[in-house]
Amino acid sequence: MPGVVLSACLVKLFYRYSLLLKQEQMKTVKDECTKTKIISKENSFAAECMLIIASMIHLATSQLLPHQVNPDHLDRMWICLKILADRRPEVLEAFEHTSRGCLTEMLAYQESERKNNAKARNQGLIEHQKQLAELNRADAPIKFSLLTGQTEFGDTVDRFDLTLSQALGAGGKGSAGDAYATSKLSKVHQLTGFSDPVYAEAYVHVNQFDILLDVLVVNQTKDTLQNLTLELSTLGDLRLVEKPSPLTIAPQDFANIKANIKVSSTENGIIFGNISYDVRGSSGETTCIVLNDIHIDIMEYIMPATCTPSEFRQMWSEFEWENKVTVNTQIKDLFTYLSQITSHTNLRCLTPTEALSGDCDYLCVTLYAKTIFGEHVLANLCLEKAEADQPVTGHVRIRAKTQGMAVTMGERVRSV
Repeated sequence: MPGVVLSACLVKLFYRYSLLLKQEQMKTVKDECTKTKIISKENSFAAECMLIIASMIHLATSQLLPHQVNPDHLDRMWICLKILADRRPEVLEAFEHTSRGCLTEMLAYQESERKNNAKARNQGLIEHQKQLAELNRADAPIKFSLLTGQTEFGDTVDRFDLTLSQALGAGGKGSAGDAYATSKLSKVHQLTGFSDPVYAEAYVHVNQFDILLDVLVVNQTKDTLQNLTLELSTLGDLRLVEKPSPLTIAPQDFANIKANIKVSSTENGIIFGNISYDVRGSSGETTCIVLNDIHIDIMEYIMPATCTPSEFRQMWSEFEWENKVTVNTQIKDLFTYLSQITSHTNLRCLTPTEALSGDCDYLCVTLYAKTIFGEHVLANLCLEKAEADQPVTGHVRIRAKTQGMAVTMGERVRSV
């Protein structure tokens, strides 16, 4: 890193020195002798700067240093050496002024992000203090959340206005859709058919390291079922904690069976099994009903996260498992596909918003997420658009520490 900084400083120093020589040439008499001396000074100073940079490159590539130099640093020093060798005015000016402007914009963006985050935290703190002050009033009512159902309305909702708006079709559908998406019904999995003697459905509740199965078993026959047993097995890094106990269910009756499953890693898991029972008063064999599989979605464990560019590059070089997925979609807009990827995979885009502004035919961003088990998921999205009426093409490179994580995230990206 010091070699890169010194190389850049030498290029900028040479640029300013050449400007001083040009000013000196304009002030003095324009004869051939003076012009030759100025050119000789410029060439001599450039040669000294190139000698210093070449010596640093030779030292970096030798075995004398106790650690290995990053290849990016060597490329940067080679670029500085080539700039001094060519000495093109437009390149020197871009190296001096354009790079400074880019650095100023990046620092201004980081400062604005820091102020926005601080403002959001302060606003959240003020709102929290207002809520605490409202709850600590002497005449504030006490709310018992356990006594209020999930489908009931709160005290702040006007039931008559809400019912009227739903009847008129104003905002009722969106509210109903949101309520359904957050309710238990969206997590219910049907295990058997409606025509089976025993109907079963399971509510899957994912709570970090545990998966709770609340299985509803309905006896649809007119016989009493004895020794009804729910037998479950798992595929993947899932482990059944305790085997459910056998039950006896009366005719047209139902029962709830709970099963707890431990999760040890972030990979797609499958829960399968069967229900076996005996009919009271019958000497026949035990009846067995095979259950439908329950697929545990990996998105339940992946959360969007942020990291610094240096941490991203370090993890990218350390992780050995990579899955390259070719983009196959009908989406014709680059940013629309990017939003679809982030929403379906819970990956956060680390590329600044300013870098994504403007109209262009290609897009390259870095994505990052972290699981509740501390595992990291990295992704590099490269897209291009050949024509306006053609869908986007490209690929997504996914890197993770484990093979299962890389493969599972690749399948998730293919489903977009």
